Amino acid sequence: MPSVYYMKFIIGFHYNFKMKKRTKIILIIFLIFSVIIVGFIIWAEMPSSPMPDALLALNSNYNVSILIENDIIFMPTGSAELGFIIYPGGRIDYRSYAPLALSIAEKGYMVAIVRMPLNLAIFDSNAALRIIEKYPEIELWCIGGHSLGGTMAAQFASSNLDIIKGLILWASYPASDNDLSKKDIPVATIYGSNDGLISIQQIQESLKLLPQNTIKVEIFGGNHAQFGWYGPQEGDNVATITRENQQNQIIEATIELFNYVLK
Repeated sequence: MPSVYYMKFIIGFHYNFKMKKRTKIILIIFLIFSVIIVGFIIWAEMPSSPMPDALLALNSNYNVSILIENDIIFMPTGSAELGFIIYPGGRIDYRSYAPLALSIAEKGYMVAIVRMPLNLAIFDSNAALRIIEKYPEIELWCIGGHSLGGTMAAQFASSNLDIIKGLILWASYPASDNDLSKKDIPVATIYGSNDGLISIQQIQESLKLLPQNTIKVEIFGGNHAQFGWYGPQEGDNVATITRENQQNQIIEATIELFNYVLK
């Protein structure tokens, strides 16, 4: 018959073995999650880089003063009645929208390109608030964004209708649970016919989530990447119009919404 000491040894051995095995499993799970998180951060922090034209557009000129802190502010000479906040596309360097922002600012509108954590607007959908609070002299605010940035801009607009007076979607649409169809806000949805990442079908289906009087602008020959200045994008189709042509149409349609808001 086993002694009491022997039984205690066996029980202790099994207990320690189980604890070590459990600890080992926990450590393995922790390491796996750590690798996933680190990998995700590295992936997110390697966005599409801005083209040289985008970097050149970050210099102030006679018509627009540019302030680069965390966000990029384009302030037209004199006063601006309307401000436009831009949420960048997912994993796109926010400087890639500088030429577009500069061209809009040169027409008399204050423009802010918001820098997002990990280059993903989903991590700070309320980022517009810091711009609005910093510039109380702006009487009217519109918000918009490209791709994922537009989706998060729509979410912010839906929750802040007392502040946001216009929404502009560049190759984007609201999330399925963000129904704006009954909201009292002017909206413009601007998209390219050659977009390889956001299909015409997706845009058409998203219209049920938008107000009936939404301005719809299809840029024939335009693609996804030419909403910014960051070069070709994986999965996108080739544009059959120049970037300058597409940008001009984006600006024209965007300002059409501004004019509606300013009425």
